[in-house]
Amino acid sequence: MLMPLSAMADYPERAVQMIIGYSAGGGTDIAARTLAPYIEKELGTDITVINRPGAGGEVGFTALANAEPDGYTIGFINTPNVLTIPIERDTRYELSDFQPVASVVDDPDGFNVGPDSEFASLEDLVAYAKEHPGEITYGTTGVGSDDHLAALALERLAGIEMTHVPFPGAADVRQALMGGHIEMGIFNIGEAAADVKAGRIKMLAQAASQRSKELPDVPTTAEAGYELTIGSNRGIAVPAGVPDAIVQKLSSAIEAAMNNEEFQKAAAQQSLPLDYQDPTTYQQTLQDLQARFQTLWDESPWSQ
Repeated sequence: MLMPLSAMADYPERAVQMIIGYSAGGGTDIAARTLAPYIEKELGTDITVINRPGAGGEVGFTALANAEPDGYTIGFINTPNVLTIPIERDTRYELSDFQPVASVVDDPDGFNVGPDSEFASLEDLVAYAKEHPGEITYGTTGVGSDDHLAALALERLAGIEMTHVPFPGAADVRQALMGGHIEMGIFNIGEAAADVKAGRIKMLAQAASQRSKELPDVPTTAEAGYELTIGSNRGIAVPAGVPDAIVQKLSSAIEAAMNNEEFQKAAAQQSLPLDYQDPTTYQQTLQDLQARFQTLWDESPWSQ
């Protein structure tokens, strides 16, 4: 149903819902709750953050894709999950069911262990895994997530075998790691930096092209001998069919919010690596990644 021009001109006339496909306390949730007040200021309306965790983000992505395309339901979509889940199994959404609005964060993965772990480096962990196949348990935010693909890539590159333990979100992985229930937790630098700095966890390596400014003492995977660069792009999308005028208004509001000095200070405190992309650029980024992950799946499926 077409929205009247008057309704588009007056948008937004009521509160907006923001769906997060992961549990409270994780990287996406933190980014959303940090950014939302600044978008509210730009739009002149309230934003209600709603967590819909489960199935590696699929529950939340499905809810967003199937929402009314009126601009009053927005949500975060995360790579690779939003792209890899429809590749590996039947879903009630696909990439074409979303209209990308703005990229917000681009966050590399980190390989993390407990502070008292016997492993002082990624090389130590790999050496142990070679002698003890399958004994090392690692937690991720789900099958096909960037965390999971990072682990699978390390297994292939190092010739090791580990045991995967999926969780609903990064906060759950972090809790399991600090509780000693898993040997390693793989989650993004933005989700780990505060705990690493406080000594609550130890990051063995970061899957980035260069060392993060947040954690300059943590080596990259390449420095450990493995050419492995992977992370999560987190951005905002709406259901396909939302009028272009509303998409542009949302994107402009998000860009202005991200340029707000107070938000940038808050983002720095949360260790959020910001990366704004407009709707056109963001859509191209997602399409390029989708092609890359489809090729990867065709060559070596990450789930059976």
